[in-house]
Amino acid sequence: MVPRSGVATMPLSPRSWVAIFRRDTVNSSCRMSLREFPIRRCTYRSWWRRRRIVTVPENVLHRILRGTSPDTVAIETENRAYTYHDLQKGVALRCEQLTISGARVVALFESNPVEWLTWDLAILQAGLICVPIPPFFTPRQVQHVLNQTGADTWIGPVLESLSLKALNFAAGLCGWQRRVIPVVMPPGTAKVTFTSGTTGAPKGVCLSAAAMLQVAAALRDAMAGQRIGRHLMLLPLAVLLENLGVWAAFMSGAAVCVRDIKPLSVDAEEQQNLLASIARTRANSMILVPQLLAGLLKAANRGFVLPDSFRFIAVGGGRVAQGLLDQVSKLQWPVYEGYGLSECASVVCLNRPGAHRPGTVGKALPHLQVMLADDGEIMVLGAAVLGYLDNPHDPDQPWPTGDIGTITDGYLTISGRKKHQFITAFGRNVNPEWVEAELCSQPEINQAFVYGEALPINVAVIVSSGSDQAVQSAIDLANTRLPDYAQVSIWIRARAPFSTQNRQLTANGRLRREQILDCYQSFFQPSKLSLECT
Repeated sequence: MVPRSGVATMPLSPRSWVAIFRRDTVNSSCRMSLREFPIRRCTYRSWWRRRRIVTVPENVLHRILRGTSPDTVAIETENRAYTYHDLQKGVALRCEQLTISGARVVALFESNPVEWLTWDLAILQAGLICVPIPPFFTPRQVQHVLNQTGADTWIGPVLESLSLKALNFAAGLCGWQRRVIPVVMPPGTAKVTFTSGTTGAPKGVCLSAAAMLQVAAALRDAMAGQRIGRHLMLLPLAVLLENLGVWAAFMSGAAVCVRDIKPLSVDAEEQQNLLASIARTRANSMILVPQLLAGLLKAANRGFVLPDSFRFIAVGGGRVAQGLLDQVSKLQWPVYEGYGLSECASVVCLNRPGAHRPGTVGKALPHLQVMLADDGEIMVLGAAVLGYLDNPHDPDQPWPTGDIGTITDGYLTISGRKKHQFITAFGRNVNPEWVEAELCSQPEINQAFVYGEALPINVAVIVSSGSDQAVQSAIDLANTRLPDYAQVSIWIRARAPFSTQNRQLTANGRLRREQILDCYQSFFQPSKLSLECT
């Protein structure tokens, strides 16, 4: 594989001269010039001392890529196929360069998924700390991530709106590098993944290599026997769920299919590209968020046919409405709902062949134990949670998820987020995810946000291309599935679809409620609603 951002194309040695690509400009579309650059102030002893800063399982790369023929395709793009031999060679090359460069904390912002995956594995193998930079983060958020983690290395194109030079970065042996005082992190941290959060400052979740590998192996085992030979990657790799889903595919020797699509885009052309890619790729597995599943079901109502090659479609990231599950059952799609959170290395529970109960998120992964607190909050034990950058957690203690649920025969059912619950003016507790899921199960409604804190009625912001009458009919139908206190009485159209671009949607399709509430605050005033009701 020929890397394209700051990577040597020849074997490297701590005592040798290194041929590196050096940027001519700071623009993301800059050219690369090949020039020889001497390694100075890097003796063999100092190089070895800096070699690992994270304790990782022995030969971690072998654990992910073991048992696969070198000639088997590992990554397939629209234009080229990369074998497992290519992948291992590329990882080894980057691993050696990372080691020689003295990198410790690596910010990964590769726009090329092939490069992203290769660098990710190299950082893991080198025993360094990986900080994935979500492509939808603003320059201010990216700067926050770099400052919070003390990242000393930047891999990938440079954002035009972010001056790395102003942050003391300069072109180095490995992408862009700087000298920085190391940030104290929980022991064992191998990756820091930043959640979108409800504010402008994302939270850094610390993860160990062992925890991530354990989840990836559990996902591989869940798909065992399903003959998964091709996995279609849809979500951004900075989303931990997709990241570990790809690791699981590698562990099973599958080919990861990468396509140039934007699955969460509301653009009609992009949605058609998504459907075409799903049809042409003929993959065996993929990971969806509820919004994507709802979109595919609506497409099915218009004639889209899911290829019969699919054997395992995992859905996570939010509540799936019963109406959508009914459609899935009618179409006999192999959809398996799951549940997880970044703090627990993504997946916690998952339905799977032979252990599938629709309407639940399945049973806990084998290495985890799920229990309920007195108030119904879901607690997870066994995930070895390290906590956050500024708030470490004892990995031997259970993790309070902040979600409310019930457990029946080992199957977990999610009610919603504890902090998202609102109390109506009549004292009734309502979880908005439940109501929103029912609304979005109607073909006429693309997205919905529901609010009712201290209000006499529940109100909704609706994204739809249908007429007002069609939307009202859809809301009326959804209300028949809900008790009186949870029904929607008033609605307005959203000014624009909820998206990552307007900061109203996370990468995995969850609503960013604070931002939406701020945008439509005037609509939720009790005085205005009282006038609407008269």
